[in-house]
Amino acid sequence: MNPTAHVPNVRHSQSGFQRVTDFLRNWTLPVAMLTGGLSYWTYSHIPVFASTRPFVTKAVAVVQPLLIFMMLFLTFCKVDFRELRLRKWHLWLLLFQGGAFVFLSILLGFFPDFSAGVIVEGAILCLICPTATAAAVVTAKLNGDSAGLTAYTLLINLMVALLVPIFVPLIHPHAELSFLGSFFLIISKVFPLLICPLFAAVIVRKYCPKTHVLLTQHKNLAFYLWAVALALAIAVTVRSIVHSHTPFLYLTGIAAISLICCIIQFYVGHSIGRHYGCPIGAGQALGQKNTVLAIWMGYTFFTPVSSIAGGFYSIWHNVYNSWQLYLKRKEKCRAVSDSHAVSS
Repeated sequence: MNPTAHVPNVRHSQSGFQRVTDFLRNWTLPVAMLTGGLSYWTYSHIPVFASTRPFVTKAVAVVQPLLIFMMLFLTFCKVDFRELRLRKWHLWLLLFQGGAFVFLSILLGFFPDFSAGVIVEGAILCLICPTATAAAVVTAKLNGDSAGLTAYTLLINLMVALLVPIFVPLIHPHAELSFLGSFFLIISKVFPLLICPLFAAVIVRKYCPKTHVLLTQHKNLAFYLWAVALALAIAVTVRSIVHSHTPFLYLTGIAAISLICCIIQFYVGHSIGRHYGCPIGAGQALGQKNTVLAIWMGYTFFTPVSSIAGGFYSIWHNVYNSWQLYLKRKEKCRAVSDSHAVSS
């Protein structure tokens, strides 16, 4: 008997597994969103699970920020801080994000009964949300300044950790807490989530080099954590929509404002970056968002239904990124074709 007789079947099964893996990697966003939405719908419609719902709600409230922490920690572990340096476009992007957030927060603080306040909250989430952990990957594929983008990711996370505890109490003050009480309550949730991963990564790099090497070898681990976190975030967002009494017009308005914010931020980022010779890096830094964090901030600190702005934004920026990557692949194919034509 030929010992290699069954090799084609093995190769075929491996090829099929690879096709499934490639499909999930290429379509992670819709798969994660569909999984999250269907999971909540199925779970909420099975009566036998009714008694477990309070426990699951508490569990998700713990798991969600833990996943965000791990995503940021793994991202920062891959950063060589000695190679990072400030760019001039960093300052302009920080001023844009921070200025827009402060302006809209003060506006809602002065007009707390504004009828379209939840739409403004959606805009606030889309504008202040930090850069996505996967933005460096997309930037590198587009031949952009991935090091500059990584440096901006650190800066914007620091700024969010400082600004959110100061201005969110203006929008949603706690009746039983003073301003300082609200400030410390929010900073106790935001600071560990955004800043502690940075400190943890520095400590692991310096004092646990073997662990650091082991973590950086798993290049796709943060990607899979992101997929799980996104599915959970969408499930929580769907729950907010189902249990809210927000009119359909407002939901449409949140979807529209998230699209407008996406267009504006990519445009502003590209424009500022072009002035400094870095349109791709600056565009991705401002336009590609950590939407899982936006959704979490929405149902944690704002009106819960405003968190769907992060869900819609994740669609818009991924559609735009897909278009950019398509153009890049088309450009490479054209270059290869032209080189073959010249050589022949």
